[in-house]
Formats: sequence, C-alpha cells, structure tokens
Amino acid sequence: MSRIAVIIGSVREGQRVSEPIAKWIAHSFEGKAEVEVVDLKNYPLSLFDEGGSPRYNTERKPSPATQKWLDKIAQFDGYVVVTPEYNRSTSAVLKNAIDHVDYQMDNKPVALVGHGSSGGAQAIATLRLVFPGIGVPTLPTAVFLDNSIAQKIQENGELDEELASQPYGPQIQIDGLIDSLLKYTEALKTLR
Repeated sequence: MSRIAVIIGSVREGQRVSEPIAKWIAHSFEGKAEVEVVDLKNYPLSLFDEGGSPRYNTERKPSPATQKWLDKIAQFDGYVVVTPEYNRSTSAVLKNAIDHVDYQMDNKPVALVGHGSSGGAQAIATLRLVFPGIGVPTLPTAVFLDNSIAQKIQENGELDEELASQPYGPQIQIDGLIDSLLKYTEALKTLR
C-alpha cells in the first residue's frame, strides 16, 4: 500500500482553511493508502539561505530542523499539497519548504489542491512551475476550492453530507484526484 502525505501549506495563526481541507482529504483516502497529514507548523525551517542548490551541493550539511523535514518527506510515495493563495501565489512557508528539498521527492507525484478567492488557481500555477525543479511531477488535474468549504468539514474530516452528495461536487473531485494520484504513485515506483 502506498504511503501518502497530505501537506498543510499554511502556518497562519488561528483557524486555517488548509487544515480542515487536509483532514478531509486524508479521511477520503480511507482504505486506499496509508496517509499522514504533515503540518508545516511542525517543521519550522529557517529561510533557505544555503550557498547553492541542495540538489547540486555534494557537501551539504542540513541543519537539524531541515534534516527533520527531509527525513519526514522522504518517507512517502506521493503527496497531496493543500495550498492557500496569497498575493497571486502560494504561501512563502510552502515555497521555502520545497526549496530545502534535494532528492527526497524525486519521481514521486504531487496532487495539488488550492483554495482562495479564485480557488487557489494562481497558487497551483506557481507550484506547477516549482515542483519540476526538484524532480517532482504534478498531476495534470487539480482541485480548486472556495475558502467557505472549510466550514462544511466536520472535526473528523467528513464533508457535510449535502455537499458530499453533489454529483459534480468537491467530494467527487477529491475522490478522482486521489484515484489519479494512486495510479501515478504506482507507475512512478518503477523509476525509483
């Protein structure tokens, strides 16, 4: 069974929209994969300031905080990244976490879920440019959500029944994204 990380791409104080969305996605994987929600709040990385690209620095000595992040992210076969949209891009903390990665995510697929006033479309577009730089393929499809969906997710990660039963609603979109991610995860295992 594949191991999947659902990464919360925000560390804002107070109620974060990304957090309940990540819980809902993790709940939607039930029985399909081993899933862990990875919260960037638990990985307080310094701003990336290494002298060169981590991928090409043969003498790299990551800080303990960076090594903790790299060790965690290496454990998975695929990822779902939940990103807010800040100023027409992804969050700085998510971009910074990606910048610290060298080979831990190589040939492991990433599914993108955005939220915000435009469904996180510009944040997702940014990540589609960033991830290939560290050897990570992104799925062709993505899910774009309005922030109000967070109010429709229960504490246990279940989506409000009325919203979950919509024929072309968000649950159908997430289920389709999950199925696609798991297919890519299996196919890409042969490259690693």
